[in-house]
Amino acid sequence: MKTIDTKDIGKFIKSLREGKNLTQSEFAVMLNTSQPVVARIEKGEQNMSLDTLNTISVALNSPLIAIAPASLDFEVNGGRELSGSIETNTSKNGAMGLLCGSLLNLGTTILHGIPRIEEVNRIIEVLMSIGVKIKWSAGNTLTINRPKVLKLENINTESASRTRTILMFIGAIIHEFEESQIPHSQGCTLGTRTITPHLNGLKRFGVDIKVNHDHYQIISPLVNAKTYPDVKIIMSEASDTGAELLLIAAAKYPGKTTIKFAPSNYMVQEVCYFLSDLGVKIEGVGTHVLTVFGRKDIKENIEYYNSEDPIESMMFFSAAICTKSELTVTRCPIDYLEIEIQKLEEMGASFTISKIYKSLNGRTNLADIVIYKTDRLKALPDKYSCGPFPALNIDNLPFFVPICALAEGRSLVHDWVYEVRSMHFLQLNSLGALIEMADPHRVFVNGTEKFKPGQVVCPPALRPAMIVLIAMLSAKGVSRLYNVYSINRGYQDIMERLNTIGADIKLI
Repeated sequence: MKTIDTKDIGKFIKSLREGKNLTQSEFAVMLNTSQPVVARIEKGEQNMSLDTLNTISVALNSPLIAIAPASLDFEVNGGRELSGSIETNTSKNGAMGLLCGSLLNLGTTILHGIPRIEEVNRIIEVLMSIGVKIKWSAGNTLTINRPKVLKLENINTESASRTRTILMFIGAIIHEFEESQIPHSQGCTLGTRTITPHLNGLKRFGVDIKVNHDHYQIISPLVNAKTYPDVKIIMSEASDTGAELLLIAAAKYPGKTTIKFAPSNYMVQEVCYFLSDLGVKIEGVGTHVLTVFGRKDIKENIEYYNSEDPIESMMFFSAAICTKSELTVTRCPIDYLEIEIQKLEEMGASFTISKIYKSLNGRTNLADIVIYKTDRLKALPDKYSCGPFPALNIDNLPFFVPICALAEGRSLVHDWVYEVRSMHFLQLNSLGALIEMADPHRVFVNGTEKFKPGQVVCPPALRPAMIVLIAMLSAKGVSRLYNVYSINRGYQDIMERLNTIGADIKLI
């Protein structure tokens, strides 16, 4: 096998940069780094991760290098207490909706707080392939300019098929193409994930979607519509992605659209706030009935701030509790964490919550939260189950599993949404947990005194992968977590960030 020298890569990057008339300093701003780092990259003297190579590729608006599938692994020296303060990053799921919603806007869209993660990279690759110009700048900011006519025939099929987010593109393209197609969507391996709520909702606009073996064929009458009667959609399932897709579709429908039984989760509200700033009138934000008065033409120069991720806040809560640590987590979206905090307090954890303040989007309520060292946890008699907001968040449920594994007693965790995700929880048994499968949606978690180190292949799903890492942080000794792509899909620089608060993780 031929090995590509880092000096060759550096020369190639330098030639691309110079071809775009960028100085090293200008390029450094785009990469959110310093000019000396760029100089070392171009000399072949700087180690670069896959994330760095992806970021450079996007910044230069040019494919940099094709990297064969490989395994990036974490070596975790566990059993260490965490300490200090860690800031909650902006939301992955919020970013997905904002990126797809930007397709509606013929003006310049500037999005702040877009995490540099693999999931975002996939969507950017798709957007660039259909003609959208995208530029990274400092502070996780993206500037987006779409062409007047999208080049759907050039869509990056490989990247599109690796993320479920691609479904949300449909909301924009039904207003521009009578016939179009997009690849089938994937994402985390969690089980059967129906798109029936999406399809039924789109039918109310007259859109017909045929599901073929590798793509969705979309036929839309909206391009040549002369009248726009009121549309009423009743969602048969509280799908966050489905609601976002329908909001994007309704935003450019110049009539009245009512969406009933819509979930009011954080990412759905984020899309509502963004569309409102684009001039779309939306009533009922934060409730289960949304009324949208769309605009046929949207051309605004807009700056929008993505808000913080409650699922990441919960991940840090879980890590602190499982490592018996005192930790401050700042910028927590408190409205989306109240049920979780209450349940953790009932189990024996204790918190202090600061005065509430606003996120940079001006709407989301944030708080700084201190989690205190917890020596004794007890299982709750009630089952741990999730539901649409304001219930315990679907994506926060897995973070209770390692906590339950260290609690006195027997817990029942009911993941009614995804049948495969519960099976991933059994990976913790390799680290000393005592988890039994009751059925595809339920597991019994029996309390144990501590986790033990071990070697685990990363589950192909984001949250189950993170709880394995949390258990490894808790287990005294050296563990190995193989193939951490699932984690990199949703968490930016998570190894480095955990290490700043006392973890000992190495990238292998």
